Amino acid sequence: MSWTFSKFVPRSAPAVLLILTFAAAAAFAAVSHLVTRFNANQQSRARRLYTRGLADANASRYADAIDAFRAALVCDPQNSQYQLSLARALRDSGDPRHLDEAESYLAALWQRAPDDGTVNLALGRVAARRGSIDDAIRYYHNAIYGVWTSDADAYRRKARLELIDFLLQKNARGQAESELIALATFLPAEAAGHLQAAQLFAQAQDYPNALTQYEDAIRLSRGDDRGGATAFAGAGEAAFRQGRYRTAQRFLRDAITENPADENSHALFDEAKEILAVDPFVHRISDAERNRRIASAFANAGERMTTCAQSKSISLNESDGSSAPNSLPALASRWSAMKPDLRRMSSHADTDLPDTVMDLIFQIEQQSAIECGEPHGADLALLLVSRGREAADE
Repeated sequence: MSWTFSKFVPRSAPAVLLILTFAAAAAFAAVSHLVTRFNANQQSRARRLYTRGLADANASRYADAIDAFRAALVCDPQNSQYQLSLARALRDSGDPRHLDEAESYLAALWQRAPDDGTVNLALGRVAARRGSIDDAIRYYHNAIYGVWTSDADAYRRKARLELIDFLLQKNARGQAESELIALATFLPAEAAGHLQAAQLFAQAQDYPNALTQYEDAIRLSRGDDRGGATAFAGAGEAAFRQGRYRTAQRFLRDAITENPADENSHALFDEAKEILAVDPFVHRISDAERNRRIASAFANAGERMTTCAQSKSISLNESDGSSAPNSLPALASRWSAMKPDLRRMSSHADTDLPDTVMDLIFQIEQQSAIECGEPHGADLALLLVSRGREAADE
């Protein structure tokens, strides 16, 4: 029996259209399935590459991390997390040639989400690597005031701390202090945060604010030995740098008690003790003790001036009245003229004499330091008192 294909072909147009429609749908479904499987395989491969890249980045193998993240992006080109991770690896690789590429990825991400705290923080770090203060401040501020998906306060504090550290490295102390004041305003009631702020204030040479933060750290760490010695030592040094030697002595004593091996606190404590021992302006000493200290300081200043002049081959006998008022010869002439007046120190009729004598002593110590460098011992103590006599006994 003879069979032909035409016997099985429908003659009506609707039947033909229906068959073709089913065939097209089957083909489309098959292609869609293949595309879906291909995309799923690509995304699975991208995730494996991304995980490998993270491991390499965490181990500082940045070249390998960059290769892995690039390959992950080939598999999943629109994945913003892969772009961000690649930008970070490029930035952290240490190769300045990679900074432009890192910035281009981050700029594209920023265009999509300009308020994203993570992206702005990454851009701030790129700006810091470039050393650009203005760009760093702009992006770090965007990060501080931007949107975070979790732990927003912690990330904002971290961003500000990074900015402060960068500004201090660049010696932009005024801008760093502004950021530090903002940081201190919103610190949680935890000793560690106040201790860190105190250390940064001290690094910026803002010793009054440093002392305040150290005191907060000490108060918050009561009953907790962790960081206690560091806070006491920092408070003592901050007070010392302000010229508040009585306060410094108190904190430094506590620091030494907490950590007897702290050589810096020992040295500053001894120095503060000597300053308070020679300063005639401290409270709670008798008039006789005050006069004794002034006489001793007067003798020390004269010896210091003579030794300094000899080391610089300056003749102290050449003052003819035309020398500058603060020159060593002029000061030596005034010192010699004032020496007989010391006998009248205890007279109640001449109440201005102690201040007049001490003014001369301070001028001699200051000029000798200019000519010959800072002294040691009692002369250094007198020099430090001269820079802030009112605060010394605080």
